[in-house]
Amino acid sequence: MMKKNKNRFLLGFFFGMLAMAVVVGGVGTGLYFANQNTSGKTISEKTSQKLDYINKLIDAKFLNKVNESDLEDGIYKGLLEGLNDPYSVYYTAEEYRKMMEQTSGTYSGIGALVSQNAETGIITVVKAFADAPAAKAGVKNGDIIYKVKGKEVTGVDINNVVTEMKGEKGTTVDITVYRESEKKYIDFTITRDQVNEPTVEYKMLDKKKKIGYIQISQFEEVTYDQFTKALDDLKKQGMKAVIFDVRSNPGGLYETVCKMLDEILPEGNLVSTKDKYGNEEKQTSDSKCLDMPMVVLQNKDSASASEIFAGAIQDFNAGKIVGTQSFGKGIVQTILPLSDGSAVKLTVQDYYTPSGKNIHGKGITPDVEAELEENATSDTQLEKAKETIMELMK
Repeated sequence: MMKKNKNRFLLGFFFGMLAMAVVVGGVGTGLYFANQNTSGKTISEKTSQKLDYINKLIDAKFLNKVNESDLEDGIYKGLLEGLNDPYSVYYTAEEYRKMMEQTSGTYSGIGALVSQNAETGIITVVKAFADAPAAKAGVKNGDIIYKVKGKEVTGVDINNVVTEMKGEKGTTVDITVYRESEKKYIDFTITRDQVNEPTVEYKMLDKKKKIGYIQISQFEEVTYDQFTKALDDLKKQGMKAVIFDVRSNPGGLYETVCKMLDEILPEGNLVSTKDKYGNEEKQTSDSKCLDMPMVVLQNKDSASASEIFAGAIQDFNAGKIVGTQSFGKGIVQTILPLSDGSAVKLTVQDYYTPSGKNIHGKGITPDVEAELEENATSDTQLEKAKETIMELMK
């Protein structure tokens, strides 16, 4: 059985693509940080005095009415932005509450998985869930989110954008997308509804050869149960080999991906993490495993938890990786809740594959290179994955 992690970490990324996956660091996390050496104060007395002086200037000179709460939140957000780490962020109580709903897999919103390019700040629809409000309104995979509620969102923290798109069931939200294929902007008014996020989809890809196919769109709280259900159902159908598709999967919860790996890999080290003090923590699996040929299908937007998944299978020699180089996010964030309901997300650890590799900025190199050909009429990467797994079945 997988060793239970003391804390639960965020592995979604503000990435080349980022998922809205956030998780609370438990009481142990708070105690852990409290016990570390804090002799080097982040905020100096000089900085505090300057901040106080600027506040007095605002009181004396600023023309408009000041919202104290907004001013305070701006200070906290600015402090985290000063770390120059796109993964470390301050969240208001409202932002944090809505973000936590996302990881449960059930929330009220438009029903779309979105991601953000770390360099351009562009937010893209990775997947508009079938039968959810966004898809029903006409939003398509690949659409670029240009405006939400009339405001441009390129470069805005993706979790804050998601918060704006979520809301009470039955309420509406105005969204403008840019559709590259049509070279035009399209306005949508979408009625929010309850969304039960399908993070795992599966089928018997080849009924004759009994090749199963499991697509994992992200690693959320609901994903483990959906994953085990998929495995059980495909096994009942006589599955003899399986393709795991994590293409464009931006990541998710550390604990979830480790539990999933524990289901399919034999006894051993799944992944290890190391913090700034050199403290190391390992996640291990038991001897129970999925004893059949496996292939993982990845692309350049497979990141974070997806790379833990692919990297472990590759290092265990349990299967082949097919596709292109993955994104390369080899760091872990944790959420630290604050007493007023707000929270801080900080990068706290590097992670390492079973063989000891840190893939940050590098990615997972596939065993079999396969590009998705532009304007292809079929999924050439999936075809290569099927070809590869048939070789393994011989």
